[in-house]
Amino acid sequence: MLFPREVLPSLLHLTPAWLKARGLKGVILDLDNTLLPYGEGDLPEAYRAWLSDLKGAVPVYLLSNALPERFARVQRLLDLPGHAPALKPWFGFRKALKALGLPAREVAAVGDQVFTDVLGGNLVGAYTVLVPPLREQEFFYTRFIRMLEAPFRRPRGGVTR
Repeated sequence: MLFPREVLPSLLHLTPAWLKARGLKGVILDLDNTLLPYGEGDLPEAYRAWLSDLKGAVPVYLLSNALPERFARVQRLLDLPGHAPALKPWFGFRKALKALGLPAREVAAVGDQVFTDVLGGNLVGAYTVLVPPLREQEFFYTRFIRMLEAPFRRPRGGVTR
């Protein structure tokens, strides 16, 4: 349950063609350190173009453990459905799947953390994708958890793409 289905070198590698090749028709996307560097409120230009292409191809749902005020501000900026705090890994993913209107097997759950994003996605049966965090500066607790995650930061079967 802790190993992702795939590990990508960057979120930018998750393209509409990549999704289509795997039969995926929607994306549940983490916010902090996956889409935005931790603590920042604006999307880098490369990520804006990437997100625009992705939203044009498949439905995208933003799922985060961020504080509600920060999440709402970013959600409005990105014009994405979603919710926070999601209380990942135990909650939030089923609500996201329902909002997307897709079965879990057709949805990529994408994030930078094993114990929240990967575990939560695997618990509902989504296609889990782990990406590296955008920034090393993080909440103290998250830095500690990353040390515990290290053995699981590879895909099932051990092949990184």
